[in-house]
Amino acid sequence: MPRVLVIGQGGREHALCWRLRTEGHDVHVAPGGAAMSDVAEVHPVADPDAQVELARRLQVDLVVVGPEQPLVDGLADRMRAAGVATFGPSARAAELEASKAAAKRFMTEFAIPTARCEVVETIEQGLAALRGFTSPPVVKADGLAAGKGVTVCESFAEAEGALRSCLAEQRFGTAGQRVVLEECLHGQEVSLFVITDGEHAAVLEPAQDHKRIGDGDTGPNTGGMGAYVPAPIFTDEVRRIAMETIVRPTIAGLAAQGRPFVGVIFFGLMIEPSGRPMVIEYNCRFGDPEAQPLMVGLEEPLYPLLWGAATGTLRDAVVRGRPAATVVLASHGYPERARSGDRITGLAAAAAVPGVQVFHAGTRPSEDGGWETAGGRVLGVCATADSLGEALDRAYEAVDAIRFPGMQVRRDIGHRAR
Repeated sequence: MPRVLVIGQGGREHALCWRLRTEGHDVHVAPGGAAMSDVAEVHPVADPDAQVELARRLQVDLVVVGPEQPLVDGLADRMRAAGVATFGPSARAAELEASKAAAKRFMTEFAIPTARCEVVETIEQGLAALRGFTSPPVVKADGLAAGKGVTVCESFAEAEGALRSCLAEQRFGTAGQRVVLEECLHGQEVSLFVITDGEHAAVLEPAQDHKRIGDGDTGPNTGGMGAYVPAPIFTDEVRRIAMETIVRPTIAGLAAQGRPFVGVIFFGLMIEPSGRPMVIEYNCRFGDPEAQPLMVGLEEPLYPLLWGAATGTLRDAVVRGRPAATVVLASHGYPERARSGDRITGLAAAAAVPGVQVFHAGTRPSEDGGWETAGGRVLGVCATADSLGEALDRAYEAVDAIRFPGMQVRRDIGHRAR
C-alpha cells in the first residue's frame, strides 16, 4: 500500500486526501486540519524543514505539495534533494505562477497566445501605460495574492484606482510592487489542468469556476465561489487547438529553459467567441475549488498519475471524469475581512445527500464538539451525478441543509452549463 504525504490544509488538500484514501492508500497530511482526520493521519507540522524530516521519517512513497507558496519557496526541490519522490514543480518552474510578468515574458518567447500587456512599477509608469489602451485593461498584482490580486476594470477610473491600490496603498504587499496591465479578453474562461512529468501530458476534464463573490458575476474577486466539470465550451476542436498552441509549447518551452515542470499546470484560458483559446494565467498547482469536483468525479485512479509525473514515467492521456460540481460557502465579510467563530450546523444532513462530499477549507472544532468557521472560504459542498444539472441540484440540496451566521453562497454556480 503506497504511503502518501499531502502538504497543505485547505479544501484542495482535503479533496486530494479523500481521493487517495478512497483508492486505498496510506494517507498523511501536514499541517492539515482537524476535519481531515477522517481521511488522513494529521501531522500539525508547518515548517518546511520539519516537513522534509517528516517525509523521511514516515518513509513515504510520494509527497504531493498542494498550495502554491511552498512550491514557489522551493519545497519540492528540498524534498527531491532529500531523496523523496515529489509531485510538484521546482521553484524555477513555479515562477510561472510566482510572477505574472515572468509568465508573460515566457509566453512571448514561445509564441503562446495571450493578451497584450504592459508591466509597470510606479504610478507614473502606470498612468502613462493606461493611455496606450483603447479600453480599460485588467489590472493584476504581479505576485501571489491568494487569487484576489486581479481587477477586471469597467472604466479607466477603476483601472487607475486599482493601480493606486497596488502601488501606493500596497494592498497586496510585496505581491503588488509590480503590476501587469493586460488587454481585456472576452469570451468564457476555462480552467484546464494538465499533469506532466516535464515531457508527457495527462489532461484532466476542463473546469469552469466562479471568482466573483455575488450572483451574476458581481462584486469583488475571491479565491473561488464554486466550480464544475466538464465545461461544455471546451469542445474537441478547442482541445486540439489548446494542445497544439498552448499546452505542448508550454511544457516544451520550460524543458528548453532547463526547468522541466513536474506536477500539474493550471492553464487559465479564455475561449474567445471564435473558439480560439488564449492564456490568461498559469498556476503551478491544482486550483481550489476546481480540484474538488475533479477529485470527486475522476473515473481513473489518481495515484498512478501523480506517481508517473513524479518519477518521469507518465504517458500522454486524456483523463475522463463524471460530471461534478462544487459550491463554496463563505463566511461573513469575505473576501475583505472574514469573520470567524460562527457555529456550523447541518453537516451530517448535507453529507447524507446521494453523491455528496463536503470538504473543509476554513473550519475548526467548536467547544460543543461540532464545527465553527475559521476562515474566508469555509466549506466546499461537492456532488457528482450522471449529468451536470443533477450534480448541481444535489450540491444545492446539500447546501440548503447547512447553516452558519453570515453564510455567503452563490446561487448560480454552473449557470452557463445548465
